[in-house]
Amino acid sequence: MSFHILAPPKAKEFKSVDQNETSITLQWKKVKDIPNYTLEYNGTVINVTASPGLGNMNYTILELTSMTKYIFTVFENVRSSGVSITAFTAPPNAKEFKSVDQNETSITLQWKKVKDILNYTLEYNGTVINVPASPGLGNMNYTILELTSMTKYIFTLFTVFENVRSSGVSITAFTAPPNAKEFKSVDQNETSITLQWKKVKDILNYTLEYNGTVINVPASPGLGNMNYTILELTTPPNAKEFKSVDQNETSITLQWKKVNGILNYTLAYNGTVINVPASPGLGNMNYTILELTSMTKYDFTLFTVFENVRSSGVSITAFTAPPKAEEFKSVDQNETSITLQWKKVNGILNYTIEYNRTVINVPASPGLGNMNYTILELTSGTKYNFTLFAVFETVRSSGVNHSAATAPRNVNNVTVLSQNESSIILMWNKVKDISKYFLQYGKEDSINISVEGSPVKHVVTSLSPGTKYNFTLITVFEGVSSTGYRFEAATVPSMVAFVNVTERSVNSITLMWTKVKKDWDYFIQINEENSQLCLNTIMNVVSCSITSLKPGTEYRFRVITVFSDLNSTAYKGFTVTAINCTDVAWRVTNSSIQGPIKGLFSNATATYKSQTHVGPVRDGNVSFIGLYPGATYEVSLVYEKYSTFFLQCSHNLTILPPYLSAHCEYWAAGYSVSVVWNKPDGVWTSVEVNVTGKPHKVLENGEQRLIISGFLPARTYEVSLVLLSGTVRSSDPFVFSCLTDPRGVIAGSVFAVLLFGVLVCLAVLIFLKRPDIISRKKPFIGGSRQSNKKCKAISVAKFPDHFYQLCVDENRGFSQEYESLVPVGTEQTQKAAILPENKPKNRFNNVQPYDWCRVKLTTSDPNKTSDYINASYMPGYNSKREYIASQGPLPSTVNEFWRMIWEQKVKGIVMVTNCTEGGRTKCERYWPADSKPCPYGELLVTIRSEQQEPDWTLREFRVKHMNNSEERTVKHFHFTAWPDHGVPQGTEVLIQFRRLVRQHIEREGDGAPTVVHCSAGVGRTGTIIALDVLLQQLEKERAVGIHGFVHKMRLSRPYMVQTESQYVFLHQCIIDYLQPNEKNEENIYENADTIYANATALRELRKTNA
Repeated sequence: MSFHILAPPKAKEFKSVDQNETSITLQWKKVKDIPNYTLEYNGTVINVTASPGLGNMNYTILELTSMTKYIFTVFENVRSSGVSITAFTAPPNAKEFKSVDQNETSITLQWKKVKDILNYTLEYNGTVINVPASPGLGNMNYTILELTSMTKYIFTLFTVFENVRSSGVSITAFTAPPNAKEFKSVDQNETSITLQWKKVKDILNYTLEYNGTVINVPASPGLGNMNYTILELTTPPNAKEFKSVDQNETSITLQWKKVNGILNYTLAYNGTVINVPASPGLGNMNYTILELTSMTKYDFTLFTVFENVRSSGVSITAFTAPPKAEEFKSVDQNETSITLQWKKVNGILNYTIEYNRTVINVPASPGLGNMNYTILELTSGTKYNFTLFAVFETVRSSGVNHSAATAPRNVNNVTVLSQNESSIILMWNKVKDISKYFLQYGKEDSINISVEGSPVKHVVTSLSPGTKYNFTLITVFEGVSSTGYRFEAATVPSMVAFVNVTERSVNSITLMWTKVKKDWDYFIQINEENSQLCLNTIMNVVSCSITSLKPGTEYRFRVITVFSDLNSTAYKGFTVTAINCTDVAWRVTNSSIQGPIKGLFSNATATYKSQTHVGPVRDGNVSFIGLYPGATYEVSLVYEKYSTFFLQCSHNLTILPPYLSAHCEYWAAGYSVSVVWNKPDGVWTSVEVNVTGKPHKVLENGEQRLIISGFLPARTYEVSLVLLSGTVRSSDPFVFSCLTDPRGVIAGSVFAVLLFGVLVCLAVLIFLKRPDIISRKKPFIGGSRQSNKKCKAISVAKFPDHFYQLCVDENRGFSQEYESLVPVGTEQTQKAAILPENKPKNRFNNVQPYDWCRVKLTTSDPNKTSDYINASYMPGYNSKREYIASQGPLPSTVNEFWRMIWEQKVKGIVMVTNCTEGGRTKCERYWPADSKPCPYGELLVTIRSEQQEPDWTLREFRVKHMNNSEERTVKHFHFTAWPDHGVPQGTEVLIQFRRLVRQHIEREGDGAPTVVHCSAGVGRTGTIIALDVLLQQLEKERAVGIHGFVHKMRLSRPYMVQTESQYVFLHQCIIDYLQPNEKNEENIYENADTIYANATALRELRKTNA
């Protein structure tokens, strides 16, 4: 604070006149008679009252801070402008001020520096020295030189802050006296030594030290020499702790404890004496003796020497070390032991092995060579540092080192975390902290693996899909391998590349795909619900059928590859089951087709030649209108999805033939009728004209007239006409009355009388000229009558007579009947058989099944023809499909033959051919050659038994489906005594063979068809089927219709009973069955030369005979 005084002058000579660490004394000259003053400093204001009178005014300010700058201002009571000075409080004294060293001419002082004070002042004996200090805290040393020895000095140390000293701290120190001169021994004996020195000035006290002894020696006053005798001394003592501390092959290091003050020693050994000087000071003395002989005993004696006087001496025995063992190495190890090997040192039988603070003494057998030693009870996966010493007389060689490790343990377990098609992720816990592993798999594949943390996860890549790998995981520690942990792991199999729907039926589908590996299995999921395992087969493709499906239904399927319980990614697809068009309730008129369809389809077409009608589809109902009468349309239902087309069914329907009108015209004077009809507008194959209940069929050949004889003039007859298109008849017949010509009745009567006379005369003339004609029992005309009744069954009583009538005129009756069978059934279609892809499946080009009755294999793909096999359903006595007539399997159709056996649930196969006849293959062997199971497609066939007879062989097969493991038993009846295109040598053996077949059929009684085949499946096949049916008919009806049944068979398959000799043989079998004890004199069923090989040949034969 400042006071402003008007008028008075400033105080003069304002100054600081004294200070210490906490106060400053200020002085100023008083102004005239002004008694009051004000002091201001650092924010503090003090009123000061002065004593009266002039002169100086002193004022001390207390309780200040040391080493602090203060600015003081003094004012009079009426403030002057004031006068200011700057003053500082004194710093503190330095602490721990002392003398730390001295000699004759210097003393070194030391003190602890004050805070940040860098300036100090030393005063001694009237001398002042300013001492600068280095920055920082700590001790400050300062040496004062050029002092006088043996002198007392009083030192005062001031701390200086802003030219202000502290109060000061003082010590007293002395310089050292000089050393005594001419110090020497002037006499000695065995027990004393007299020492002498020149006294130093007035120094009367001296100190002697020797061998740890201190003696204070007082001196007499005055200058001159000082003598002092030390008593009780002897010869020098022996050195203590004399021993051998090290040795090698050529040196020994000795050690002893030095005798106080003794610097000379003598070593004597084996006649050698060595003087050993010692370094000054106490402690141990080491001395190495070189150029010694290895593996040698030395006796050492050590003497202490003092002034040429020896001690009594101390002795030890020491040995030089033997040489190192050579070729020290590890030759074997396992988890708990290491076998070491070295080359023995000549003559050394004791060795020492040290490792990990363990010492083992190893005795060796005498002799040179290698020494093996196994160290047991070690820790697995541990590195050991071995040192081998050769030992001679308890002295070791310098030692040779070798590092070896025990084999690590195998990992406890390896877990397969996951796998895909090309990699496997493995996991295991590390063995201890071992970080190196070696993984082997396959024949040449291996991986070095370095890891850090635990557990270890490793991905094995570049593997093959669906493959089982044998892994060996080896732990590696310090280059040593464990025995290896072995395990198996497999990769995920790959997804099938493509799945083909090979067959689609009404209630089943068959999927097929290429098999990648033989040991992969597959299963199928339908609509992600039911799973079906498809068992592995030896074929390159897998075919799997799914049954019990709903017709016309879409099914999504997933095919999954399975290997070692691992599933591949699913192949996904879809298909639809077919629709059975034959079960549709079609409504057909002469211009339209309608029908309700159950199942999926997108569009419907009806095609006739080049015309295609697309029918509208409403709520599953199909309708086609505006169709051509009498035409046969192929109705096709197609389902489309995702640009994929599925033919759901294809069915032929014939439109009703067109309406027909007709009239009759006079003809042949009324004895015949000429029926004339208009040309129908449509398709037709024949016109059936019925007059008085007698039908007459006219094939479509461009004619529109039919002349029918056998009528009487002037009569009215009812005539009806029906138009046929194939087997389809027009809905209503055209009926009208026809009047025969009445104009010739009268003239006819006259002519009849005349004609009668002429005939009587002719008869008389014939009787007179040829009386033998009357004697004939059966005129030839009887044969033609018999042929007119060919479709009727002949009773047992009449059959012998019927047989002999057919035999007359060199079997003319047989020939006529057989020729009448030639055209039967030939107009029926065989479209499937002649498709290019099916032609190779036919053994003969001319023996092909009719479309309507051929056996169809189950298939899910209507666009394919894989449902084809050359086989036909045949009628029997009890049902329309009692038999299947088949050709003998070709090499390419054996699998399909067995497939038919399985699908038709066949229990019996009748084979009436040999596999080879006349050097030609007639049938491929389709059963196993021995008892080993043989696969045929998805079926596995095994022979369970075989019984050979002179004329036949009976076999029993076990048939197993590999997809579902279902098993069935199939009997095989093989007749071996029947030539191709011919007949057996007798009927009895065939009748017996047929009895065996019939007993089996009746014993099974399940209605499944029996398969019958020869080579083509028509000649011998038709004969044995006919014989079985005819004998049944004979036994149950006591009548037999051979011609009628052969006719019936030929409607189902061409050329059934292929030769006339086979036709005759059937009759002979019936005769011999009815008359078992009688034998015909003539073998009328002798093999015929003519072979009815094809339809063309049959037609030519017919024309020739005509």
